[in-house]
Amino acid sequence: MEWVLLAIVVALLAWGIIIYNGLVAMRQRTTQAFADIDVQLRQRHDLIPNLVETVKGYASHEKETLDAVVKARNAAANAHGPADQAAAENILNATLGRLFALAEAYPDLKANQNFLALQSELSNVEDKLAAARRFFNNAVAEYNAAIESFPAVLFARSIGFSAREYFDIGEARRETLQTAPEVKF
Repeated sequence: MEWVLLAIVVALLAWGIIIYNGLVAMRQRTTQAFADIDVQLRQRHDLIPNLVETVKGYASHEKETLDAVVKARNAAANAHGPADQAAAENILNATLGRLFALAEAYPDLKANQNFLALQSELSNVEDKLAAARRFFNNAVAEYNAAIESFPAVLFARSIGFSAREYFDIGEARRETLQTAPEVKF
């Protein structure tokens, strides 16, 4: 009888350790995924000053737009956490949109090889960033589901596991991404 009781206690302890280790691994995966987003954002932020300098050479009198891009870039670079970074990135996306719209008014700028290379590189980083966001949000979904599922729900919060926030790009940006661009000739 004592052996049976001891076996049950050992089995419950092993079961608890397995669940705990699984939650730790999922939490680490979300942390790593967020770090991947951070790397892509840093690359994006590093490209923006070069882009602004290139545009300055052709449209220096458009100071308000250029200053807005620099200000938004600095705010995005200093944001912390998924919610703050997503909000700052949405503002940066809007100012970059104004910068690219401005470029349309300057044919020499649109044809500039440096500008085209920077625009292409920024587009490449945006693609990588979208993939990193998807991976992060998937890792967060798995982690949040794990801490809310039985039996982990019984003790996860009491030992420090709490839900993580998604990297939400915002409703306005989501609508922009879902709407096909209009092409006119």
